[in-house]
Amino acid sequence: MNTEATPIVRVRGLRKRFGDNEVLRGIDLDIAEGEVVCLIGPSGSGKSTLLRCVNLLETPTDGTITAAGHDMTGPDADLDAARRDIGMVFQQFNLFSHLTILDNVTIAQRRVCKTPKDEAVAEARRRLAEVGIEGKEQAKPSQLSGGQQQRVAIARALAMKPRLMLFDEPTSALDPELVGEVLGVMKGLAAEGMTMLVVTHEMSFAREVADRVLFLDGGVIVESGPPAEVLSNPQTERARSFLHRILHPVD
Repeated sequence: MNTEATPIVRVRGLRKRFGDNEVLRGIDLDIAEGEVVCLIGPSGSGKSTLLRCVNLLETPTDGTITAAGHDMTGPDADLDAARRDIGMVFQQFNLFSHLTILDNVTIAQRRVCKTPKDEAVAEARRRLAEVGIEGKEQAKPSQLSGGQQQRVAIARALAMKPRLMLFDEPTSALDPELVGEVLGVMKGLAAEGMTMLVVTHEMSFAREVADRVLFLDGGVIVESGPPAEVLSNPQTERARSFLHRILHPVD
C-alpha cells in the first residue's frame, strides 16, 4: 500500500439527499492505492449510498469525488471509462440468467471494451479459474450455488482489469456455509494488492483483511482507524453499542 502517492479515491464534502432525508452529511475520505477499507455501521447509516456515489450509481447532492483517476463529479465525467476502472460487486449477483457463465464474464469486455472474442474468452477463463469456478463455463447461473454465483460476479468485475473494487455487502444474500468461499476470494485479492472499498457485516473479515475500518452512523464517519482499534476499542457509545449487537447477537 502506497500512502504517499495521490489517493486512488478522494471524497470531499459528500452529501446525498433523498427528498427530505439527508443520508450522507459531509463525508471526507481518502483511500490509498492498494488499501482495503471496510465500511461498517447500522442499516440506514449511509454505507451503501457512499459506495454507490463513488461510481455514480447515485448522484451526489453536493461534494466532489475522484476515483481511479476519474473526476466522477466533474461536468465532463466519462462514466463508461470510469466504470471500466471501477469494479462493483453487489449483494445480489446480477448475472444474466439466460446466458452461460462464460458469456456473463465476457459480455462487458466485448461490448464496453470492444475486446476481441478470443481475448475476452481467455481473460474470462483465467478469472473464473482465479475465483475457483473451473468447468462451469457452460452452466447457467441457476445451476450454481449462491456462493458460486457471487464468485462469478467477482470474476466478471475482475475481467475488466479494474484499479478499484467496490463490494456492497457481497455475502449478505448467501447461506452462512457459503460465506467463507466468497470472503476467501476477497482475501486473495487483498493479498495481491487490489484496492478495495467494502461494505460488510463480516467483522472477522474486517479485522483480518482491512487496513482501515470506518464506522458510519447517521450519514457521517463517526470512527476511523486500524481494525484492532475500531473493532476492539471503539471510542464512541454508538460504535460500542453497534459492535456489541453484531459480535454478541444473543446477549
